[in-house]
Amino acid sequence: MLDQVDLTDDEREALEGDRAAVTALAKKLADIPTPAGPTPKELGTESAFIPLTQLTDTVSRKTDAS
Repeated sequence: MLDQVDLTDDEREALEGDRAAVTALAKKLADIPTPAGPTPKELGTESAFIPLTQLTDTVSRKTDAS
């Protein structure tokens, strides 16, 4: 599967690596917008991971407002 998906070196290291590699990638991406628009920092997450429920709630609010 890795041969079929274009990954950055950081993404590949996180996928093949350990928790430290995943945490480092998450910190690097903290200011990059999610598909719903807000960044992880804007979502107010304290950890490096965004709870899926928080992300799906954001998406449904945008859909309802349309």
